[in-house]
Amino acid sequence: MFITNAYAQTTAAAPAGAGGFLEMTWPLILMFVIMYFLMIRPQQKRAKEHKTMMDALGKGDEVVTAGGMLGKVVKVSETYVTIEVAANTEVVMQKNSITTILPKGTLKAL
Repeated sequence: MFITNAYAQTTAAAPAGAGGFLEMTWPLILMFVIMYFLMIRPQQKRAKEHKTMMDALGKGDEVVTAGGMLGKVVKVSETYVTIEVAANTEVVMQKNSITTILPKGTLKAL
């Protein structure tokens, strides 16, 4: 009575597959580009900095290990480092466990 019938309006049909593949792949490509710049690239940069730090590690450097120990490097080999953590107390550790090289004289201040 008061309600009229509703009919769907028809339009010209769009060609099937026109730009469909490209429209589906752009978000995927964009997601990988964002992941590269936010996750992969910074991780590679950190790994490169850590490798150069390990190559520059030498006798007499004051370091912090991954376990939080502070010490002075006594001996450096290819994969291991000997660290003096106290007077006449030396610890042999893997090179990769060193996280930071401290400025000279830091251990005397502690």
